[in-house]
Amino acid sequence: MSDDAAQPIVAQKAPFPIEVTEGKTYFWCACGRSKSQPFCDGSHKGTGLSPVKHTADKDGKLFFCGCKASAKAPFCDGSHNRL
Repeated sequence: MSDDAAQPIVAQKAPFPIEVTEGKTYFWCACGRSKSQPFCDGSHKGTGLSPVKHTADKDGKLFFCGCKASAKAPFCDGSHNRL
């Protein structure tokens, strides 16, 4: 694995607004390589990066990070504004 492999790829410079369902578990893509953004499709294998698990505590809209730079992963913290 090269040093570059461990760096996430920016999927988009904006959050992904997602309607979540209480009790459902979501796996947020931390590597940026997934074709199912913002969720994991297994593309991280070999990168040293792993998805972040989130189980929704209530129904509603959440803003999942698209730039992969958030300090509050899996959620957007506005980091995309500094890229």
